[in-house]
Amino acid sequence: MDADDLDYRARTLTGCIPPDLVARLLELGHEREVEFQAGRGEWFCALEWARVLGNRGRQEEALEVLAPYVATHWWPAARARAELLEGWGRAEEAIALSRPYAEAGDRPALDFFARLLARHGRSGEAFTLLRAGIKDWFLAACLVDVAGTAGMDGEAAALLEARVEAAVPPCADPECDRLRREPSNAVGLLATVRERQGRTEEAIALLRTGGITLVNGRDQLADLLARHGRITELRAYAASAYPGYAVRRLAEVLEERGDVEGAIAAFRTFGATPSGMGQVAEPLSGLLVRHGRSDEAIEVLRSFTEHHAEDWLVGTLCTLYADHGRSREGLAHLDAIKARHGGKEDWDLFQMRLPLMAGCGLLDEAIEQTRNHPEGDTWYAALAVSDLLDRAGRTEEADAVLARHPADNSSLRAERLIGLGRVQEAVRLLQQPVSRPPAPAWDGPCSAEPPF
Repeated sequence: MDADDLDYRARTLTGCIPPDLVARLLELGHEREVEFQAGRGEWFCALEWARVLGNRGRQEEALEVLAPYVATHWWPAARARAELLEGWGRAEEAIALSRPYAEAGDRPALDFFARLLARHGRSGEAFTLLRAGIKDWFLAACLVDVAGTAGMDGEAAALLEARVEAAVPPCADPECDRLRREPSNAVGLLATVRERQGRTEEAIALLRTGGITLVNGRDQLADLLARHGRITELRAYAASAYPGYAVRRLAEVLEERGDVEGAIAAFRTFGATPSGMGQVAEPLSGLLVRHGRSDEAIEVLRSFTEHHAEDWLVGTLCTLYADHGRSREGLAHLDAIKARHGGKEDWDLFQMRLPLMAGCGLLDEAIEQTRNHPEGDTWYAALAVSDLLDRAGRTEEADAVLARHPADNSSLRAERLIGLGRVQEAVRLLQQPVSRPPAPAWDGPCSAEPPF
């Protein structure tokens, strides 16, 4: 067993049984197969089987399952063992196991180890360990979390203030008003600490002047204003903050308070322009559906996509049509889009027809049209047809379609085979040998000046 090979297979989900299919095997009662494969280097089988054994009180057996993987010094295996130990109340063993990886400088290991220490009354030690990594956005975020449990918000704020003050222009352009900070999230983290200290006004001021406040689809300033019930300020901020995350937060707050009409009005006001509606059409339609107003939701998306055919919004609209028994209207809408494009329909739009046609009882016609499409011989077209057949209960035919593209649809085909009870065939398909591409080598000159 080799750590690099394990890592590649786990990251790419190639040449192995992926976690969703391991869960499927257990769901269908194939425990012996999962146990067997766990002993043959199948990491996700080993991980799940160890959890099953641990839940049954067979802790030492669970650790034995993971032992060969941990012996490779592959961090995910060590982490999995540490998580089991902690869950069983053996935190000191988990700490001892994780420490060498953290001290070796592995960022994910250091993050895990620090949080593990903090969960078990050693937040001060964790904070000290993380101080040296304050320039790293990932470790800085961990430090701020740990500081909260360690009662060291003052120390964390001092570190972050120094980093904010150390910001420099990213280039020599005198017209550039941006600053490069290390860590890049220093302002947002400092605002988090200030809010935690009860210094809300300072936190708000930081976020208003500190540049980007968007992280993972959330607006930190909008969330802060919402937490403190400052709806008037949130409303004013949401009116101009693109790409619409702030108005989403405003609508969430209003909906939570029972003011559904206010939430709808917030979205409609923001969406008064095409660019604005493009940002909020999907959450507005979702809000309407949640409150039994599916016809209005469909109309919001229909009227917008009639002239702005963003594929993902058209897909959402078609799903609503299908879910509410209006598949023929969905097909008519796609026909109108196709006509506006001179009768041409690329795959992204065409595939939206298939569930609508199936909803109209036109499954065979949908399959025939797919085969006649210019991209009908591709692996992704096979995927769509197979899905239609499977939904119709024609699983054998669904598998036969996927079999024509074995290199591209192996995971889904294996799922179909497992459903048909052909477990060994599915496992062989998943365990086809894989060759790792060589890492690209750079032998050119390095430069600190743009263009890089």
